[in-house]
Order: sequence, then structure tokens, then C-alpha cells
Amino acid sequence: MSTPFADIMRRAVEATPGAVGGAFADSEGEMVDCFSTVDKHDWAVLTAHYGVVLNHLQHAFGTWHYGGAEYFIAQHAELDVVVCSVAHGYYALLGLRTHDGSAPLAVALAQLRAASAALRKEIA
Repeated sequence: MSTPFADIMRRAVEATPGAVGGAFADSEGEMVDCFSTVDKHDWAVLTAHYGVVLNHLQHAFGTWHYGGAEYFIAQHAELDVVVCSVAHGYYALLGLRTHDGSAPLAVALAQLRAASAALRKEIA
């Protein structure tokens, strides 16, 4: 039986071409839940590492009084990762395999923003 969090992430992954997984995590990088087509342990490690990156960005932007990071994109040779703040330190991410050096990042960002809104309602 899946949780509402996993269902939200599943919908985002399935609606994003090339997506291999989505995760919802807390401010410590601990994965709350996920939907992934790759190894769950590997996905949890990736999720935690990108939580650290988001935390650093939040602190940097807070220092400059610009407000926290809403989202960021990390592009790699074979995987693109989109990370989005949800609320109260929680964040969500989507990972997409790149094909021919590209991934549907606009679709991924739109799906992740919609998922983040649904997650905010769920944790409220």
C-alpha cells in the first residue's frame, strides 16, 4: 500500500518523459517517501545529497536577503535533477535520464511544482 506522498511523486514521475524517480524528503535529507524505477537505496542517497545542496543554497540566499531558493536544476552527463522547496524545510526532486544531451526540463519543473503544491496540502 502506498502513501499519499508516494502517490504524488508517482504521478509526477509518470507525467514526465524520461523521469526515473521522484522523492519527498525532510530538512535533514531523510527521504519521507519516493517513487523510483532505480534502486531505492541509491535513490535515497541521491535525495540526501541534493538536500545538502538545497540547504547550502538556502543559507547563501538568506545571507544576501534574496529569500530562499524555490528550485534548482543540476545537469549531469546522464541524469538531470530538479529540486524544489516544498515547505518547512521539506523538498521534492525529480531525476530524468538525458537522451542526446537533453531532458524535458520544462515538463519536469511544471510537474514538480504541481507535486510540491500537492505535498504542501498533504503536510498542512
